[in-house]
Amino acid sequence: MRGRGMCGSIIIDMAFEYRKAERVVRGFANHNRIKILELLHKEPELSVAAITKRLKLGYENASDHIRKLAIAGLIMKRNSGPSVLHRLTARGESILVFCKTLV
Repeated sequence: MRGRGMCGSIIIDMAFEYRKAERVVRGFANHNRIKILELLHKEPELSVAAITKRLKLGYENASDHIRKLAIAGLIMKRNSGPSVLHRLTARGESILVFCKTLV
């Protein structure tokens, strides 16, 4: 038991960080999600309906992609009357820059 001490704690903390990184990567691991990030970079504060129309996606499909982006912390939502508007977070902006370096 004595051998675990600090080392065991570090391994647990690292595993937690890996899971956080995995959540972010899974959040943008789809071409349509990257398109949504790019669109929100160009046109911040769009509703699901506006995103659907501009990218020619189905409403449920776009809504699911947006939900996954929000879970990953890449977009934020803001209520505006009956609409919910979406915009990139600082992390979302960074991920978009990263994605552009890949191709």
